[in-house]
Amino acid sequence: MDSIDMLLEPLRAFLTEVGAFLPKLLLAALIGFAGWLVAKAVRFATVKALRSVNYHVLSERSGLDDFLRMGGTEADTTAIIGILVYWLVIIAALLLAANSVGLTYVTEVLAKVAMFVPRLIFAVVILTFGAYFAGFVDSTVTGYGRRVGLDEAPVIGGLARYGVLLFVILIALDQLQIGGDIIRETFLIVLAGIVLAVALAFGLGGRDWAAHLLEHWLPKRKEERDDESPPTA
Repeated sequence: MDSIDMLLEPLRAFLTEVGAFLPKLLLAALIGFAGWLVAKAVRFATVKALRSVNYHVLSERSGLDDFLRMGGTEADTTAIIGILVYWLVIIAALLLAANSVGLTYVTEVLAKVAMFVPRLIFAVVILTFGAYFAGFVDSTVTGYGRRVGLDEAPVIGGLARYGVLLFVILIALDQLQIGGDIIRETFLIVLAGIVLAVALAFGLGGRDWAAHLLEHWLPKRKEERDDESPPTA
């Protein structure tokens, strides 16, 4: 009899552990299912809110949507943000589920991923606004260059655009904590070279434009002063 009890003791211990673990497993499954439902709702609300403020129009004009299509995806930037928000909620639910069953290592990994996703969303938003502003700078610089008679105005506008894009990408990478001082310094050197080239080009073009204005303005002012001067006796 004692020998039978000794043989059954490991089985009893195993069943006891299973009985204690099953409620935790059931709770983790419920948390995961609830997180999935919440993630779908939050994704829908996020995409709808972004489209209501015309964020999709901004991303289309910035060129990011075209860049995504070139990569082979049909989703636009707004949909990408919705997907990222969806997975953020899913990861948060999995984090709670893993913590409920005592999976410490999995909890730590999921916590790191959960901290990275918001930075990725913010980086996408930075790229969207930055790319739109870069296009605005391109059109402004090109228009000014054409007004002052620069034949290379489109090239200078393109340089200004890429200079802004480089700066925006640097900010996005810094937000994602990707790269170190070498990448940062390289970006700054390239950006400084582009800014210097644009400044020199505009300095030369603006000088000719100012000289052209002075040639027309000074004779006109002289004629006005001659007309206003009283006639001599």
